Amino acid sequence: MVIKESSRLHPVAPLLIPHESIEDCEVDGFHIPKGSRILINVWMIGRDPDIWVEPEKFKPEKFQENNIDLRGRHFELLPFGSGRRSCPDLQLGLTAVHLLLAQLIYCFDWELPNGMTPKDIDMTKKFCLVTTRVQHLMLIPKYRLHI
Repeated sequence: MVIKESSRLHPVAPLLIPHESIEDCEVDGFHIPKGSRILINVWMIGRDPDIWVEPEKFKPEKFQENNIDLRGRHFELLPFGSGRRSCPDLQLGLTAVHLLLAQLIYCFDWELPNGMTPKDIDMTKKFCLVTTRVQHLMLIPKYRLHI
């Protein structure tokens, strides 16, 4: 649930790779002519108040009672794209993220440096081809598995 919510709020790439329409069609009342280049804004889909309750808040519980997954089968959450244009390393990426997150949570207790509070953390993003944070997150890990 945490990984899904993180991917919803902070997709790696805010825009999916361009798609081209193969025929004239209409989407939500908009005419899209054949040959049009289309960019899907997954950053905005993840913040759409028509889809998500309190879209700007980090609440992993949103995924507790539904079966929305990250693989592109549900258009409310598309951090890796969908269909033939989805990320080819989706499974490898998800496996690596799950393993890394599990190890970080299991092996360490985390503290903010210099008396910082969670409200002091700057979550401002720098938009480019890949979204990054303006300020790096600084944390102090305390190893808690003493053998």
